Amino acid sequence: MNKEKLLVVVGPTAVGKSECGVLLAKHFHGEVISGDSMQIYRGLDVGTAKVTKEEQQGITHHLIDKKAPSETYSAAQFKEDAAQLITSIHKKNKLPIVVGGTGFYIRSLTRDLAFHKSPSDPAFRQEMEKAASEKGAHFLHRQLEEVDPKSAQVIHPNNIKKIIRALEIYHVTGQQRKEFSQQTDAQSPYQLVMLGLTMDRQLLYERINKRVDAMLQDGILEEAKWLYEHYPKDCQAAQAIGYKEFYPYFNGDYSLEQAVQALKKNTRRYAKRQLTWFRNKENVEWFDVTCESAVEKIEEMISCVEGNMF
Repeated sequence: MNKEKLLVVVGPTAVGKSECGVLLAKHFHGEVISGDSMQIYRGLDVGTAKVTKEEQQGITHHLIDKKAPSETYSAAQFKEDAAQLITSIHKKNKLPIVVGGTGFYIRSLTRDLAFHKSPSDPAFRQEMEKAASEKGAHFLHRQLEEVDPKSAQVIHPNNIKKIIRALEIYHVTGQQRKEFSQQTDAQSPYQLVMLGLTMDRQLLYERINKRVDAMLQDGILEEAKWLYEHYPKDCQAAQAIGYKEFYPYFNGDYSLEQAVQALKKNTRRYAKRQLTWFRNKENVEWFDVTCESAVEKIEEMISCVEGNMF
């Protein structure tokens, strides 16, 4: 059985993935599937740098604006949705192109990770929510450190929902959260080409700072205030970089300048984590987008891979 062809474009935030995805979709008669965990949410446009209708240039984009901010979305759901879209796009004799920087989402799809749904205990969850309300998120996080230190390392101390979920898994099963994701480095289920976009680190950081300044002009503050006023503070959408940094400002704990600087710093750190993930965990062909011939080199590489697979 022949594997379905799949092109994936990855890289750090602000490097130009969306623009590259559109160019490649035009060149290879493709459709784009968003691999960004936050562009799935309606109303979160500026802060997620969501590709606009004008920027899409007539190319069909999937998995954008599909969820309300109050809803959750996971790597397991992304894998299922994206796999169905890949098959559907191939039936139209088009090339599916996944574009995004959410590393675990990309890996769940390209490595066919198996996710197991753990049993739940609503009563325990309510007990933990009460404890969080009375004693604070850090109290729960210390409990998590005792029973599942690996999860405690990667879950932010203020992310009450994820902390409680990890504690619930351990409470019900006696196992740690990671044990419910049977991750494998098996061969990809797709005929896969994964390319990464990069540039000089300092130049990337300058682009990030300028992007944040542009977001302020484009209304990110109003967007964050809308999310703050209409949705729970611990909902998944509110944890996104670009929104959570303004919450202390709305609470009166930060000045606007402090919030903006926090956003720039957190975005730079996120870009560094993205680069580390894709360099260490994925087989990526990297291209420096500041080179004038970068797009031509990308197109040439794709066309030549495995006997002109595309």
